[in-house]
Amino acid sequence: MSAIYKAGQGYWVRLMSAYGFGAIVALGLVWFWKEMDGVSMFGLEPTYVRVGAMLIAAVVFGWLGWMIIGTRKKTVEFLIATEGEMRKVNWSSKREIDLSTRAVIGLTIMTAAYCWAFDIVFASIFRWMTVLRTG
Repeated sequence: MSAIYKAGQGYWVRLMSAYGFGAIVALGLVWFWKEMDGVSMFGLEPTYVRVGAMLIAAVVFGWLGWMIIGTRKKTVEFLIATEGEMRKVNWSSKREIDLSTRAVIGLTIMTAAYCWAFDIVFASIFRWMTVLRTG
């Protein structure tokens, strides 16, 4: 058994990448199923055509995922290096995220109020100058 298949450094990265790729393929297959609605080929029922196309697409993309994630050494090394770099990231605490979120919401409200106030002032000036007529 080669080193890239053993559990250890990068194992979880490879596993979660495979799960993520599988989820993307599954969502693509759901879309493809809907797109194939009513398609008939070679005199077959549309359902048989849809199922056949789905199976072919699932096998092709499953094989592609295996080739990219499971067998290519450079891809696996990249995933392992990415995992190592992510461990070095200094993640914000819950308190920092809460305060940052409050600051963004507060500044958004203040900016909206500022724009609203200027709109009222300029609308009043333009009404006074009879440039703006209201109904």
